Amino acid sequence: MVERVTKMIGDTELILETGKIGKQANGCVYAQFGGTAVIATVCASSEAKEGLDFVPVTVDYNEKFYAAGKIPGGFVKREGRPKDKEILVSRLIDRPMRPLFYPEFGRELQIVPTCVSVDGVNPPDILAVIAASAAVTISDIPFQGPVAGVRVIYSNGEYILNPTYSQIEKAELEIVVAGTKDGFTMVEGGADEATEEIMLGALEKAQGFIRDMCILQEELKAKCGKEKLPLVPSTAVLNNKEAIEAEAKPLMLEACFQKGKQTRGNAVHDVKAKIAEKYAEQLEDETQKKLFDALFDDIQYRLLRQSILEKGVRIDGRGTEEIRPITCEINVLPRPHGSALFTRGETQSLAVTTLGTAMDEQVYDDIEGDRSENFILHYNFPPYSVGEVGKLTTGRREIGHGNLARRSLAPMIPSREEFPYTIRVVSEIMESNGSSSQASTCGGCLSLLAAGVPMKKMVAGIAMGLITEGDEQNPYKKYAILSDILGEEDHLGDMDFKVAGTRDGITGFQMDIKIAGVSMDIMRKALAQAKAGRNHILDIMEKCINKPQEISAFAPKIDTLKIPVDKIGALIGPGGKNVKALCAQYGVTINTEDDGTVTIYGKTGSSTDAAKKAVKAICENPEPGTIYNGTVKRIMDFGAFVEILPGKEGLCHISKLSRQRVEKVTDVLKEGQVIPVKLLDVDKVGHLNLSYIDALEEQAKK
Repeated sequence: MVERVTKMIGDTELILETGKIGKQANGCVYAQFGGTAVIATVCASSEAKEGLDFVPVTVDYNEKFYAAGKIPGGFVKREGRPKDKEILVSRLIDRPMRPLFYPEFGRELQIVPTCVSVDGVNPPDILAVIAASAAVTISDIPFQGPVAGVRVIYSNGEYILNPTYSQIEKAELEIVVAGTKDGFTMVEGGADEATEEIMLGALEKAQGFIRDMCILQEELKAKCGKEKLPLVPSTAVLNNKEAIEAEAKPLMLEACFQKGKQTRGNAVHDVKAKIAEKYAEQLEDETQKKLFDALFDDIQYRLLRQSILEKGVRIDGRGTEEIRPITCEINVLPRPHGSALFTRGETQSLAVTTLGTAMDEQVYDDIEGDRSENFILHYNFPPYSVGEVGKLTTGRREIGHGNLARRSLAPMIPSREEFPYTIRVVSEIMESNGSSSQASTCGGCLSLLAAGVPMKKMVAGIAMGLITEGDEQNPYKKYAILSDILGEEDHLGDMDFKVAGTRDGITGFQMDIKIAGVSMDIMRKALAQAKAGRNHILDIMEKCINKPQEISAFAPKIDTLKIPVDKIGALIGPGGKNVKALCAQYGVTINTEDDGTVTIYGKTGSSTDAAKKAVKAICENPEPGTIYNGTVKRIMDFGAFVEILPGKEGLCHISKLSRQRVEKVTDVLKEGQVIPVKLLDVDKVGHLNLSYIDALEEQAKK
């Protein structure tokens, strides 16, 4: 039976429908808003595994080119591996939903939202968040949702919910918020130096819409929701638990507060090994071993949180607002165009900037239309950064962290007109213990300045954490906000809130919550504390470098000029003949745009300058009296045709080759020879009359 719920959002109806499509999935919802539609399904594996301490859920958002009436570009006409955008939207859906599944359910879950129609006006990502949650909500899978998402922008002094693509382009702040009826579970976005007050205002605007969307999903569930499958809580109990805990706790108290990640890890390992040896016979059972490991994780969890909430002391000895020691270096690599090493505690980013030409821009072919970007940031997280062995891969983590760092720096990157280079930053994480994405933001900023990129302002980033203690009536009875969190504090804490920006405002942010939601009061305090931390980091970065250096001698040399639009054809020539000749002659690359902007890329300044002069000459009308270096193209009995500019030839009559009589033109010239010629005049039909001897005599006088 087909069931449907609807809600008007402005002038457009949002539709959630089930019962027509995907009936063999545990849950399937068709969602439509305007001409954009998403089908979201959720399936659970048939068998449950007892004793899981995590939720095996996968989100695979995908976009079909037919949704926009397009056929995929390139040789292969089938949609293939996920694009970066699809991975980012998958993370957008995964992060708010994952904490709301029960590990005790014990089944593998897969959520597949598919964009099947797009109108070019309404983005499909928010619709995918709502559809995915609705599919799980009406399914037989236990879920502490529903959740919903909303995009909020701030533009011209007002907030707009669920803006169109054109509105997003003009926004001063763009934020995506997801959560339950009770609070936020995920926030991310970017801004052009938005203040903390503007961001908080966007969060307040988001609350009402999220609540309405959760209620709408509950209405659909009331109509057709399935009975939930049972949880599979583990009935196993750790033998000798009290004795093990009593023996381990004082040893763990000492081990957990050692200075240094590796030292702490080794100390905890030694404590576990010592006690495991005593209970070796018991731990031969796999279930007992899992419960033993879980107990130690729980002890560490409680000790960390207790120390912070009761003493204000973190596991590395810092106070809640204290930031680890920071060092900055630039030009640490000899040949790259710009490089920097940013180290904060045990997190280190080697950031490298490369300057390229317009031909190096990143081109995207997706359902939103073809587009290109001249600022690229790639993030790499090799296993050695945490002292482990593993494969060098680009996974969802790398895509997500790189996108956050790019979004944080992008508002401060100069426009193509101001700086006509393609800019690529690569952040190689050399060590990691807390917020390598924000280290990438800081290191990226330093390397950009070292490469000579005239950034509008410097950008720094910091990761904030949260530790809470309370009950159902007052979940935040006790809480502490942590600046510059460690990896352990991210793993064992309740929030990971990354904020990047300049001294004047926020440029990028991302928040993940592991509890039901975070109040506005906590958000307000976290943002204020993040601002103080950000300014502290900027103080240190500015001592290293605070303005762009000279562009590297190894970078391409770029110059631009404007030519009349009606001269573009003359510059390019038939089949590109003229522009290809210029590129070959001067060893440059020339790019021409429809508005008459010509960009010249050369390996040296002299080659770029020479090519620029030649371009100007082609686009200007030849002036009588000017001397040109021309190439002899054809020799006739009565003279030689000489190309003085690409596509422009003139006749040098035999009488203009010498003051003495010349019997044969070939006595003086040969084809392919480059000679100076003076333009004597241009006749009524545009023929150019040249003189070789006059040019020689004028050059001799000089």
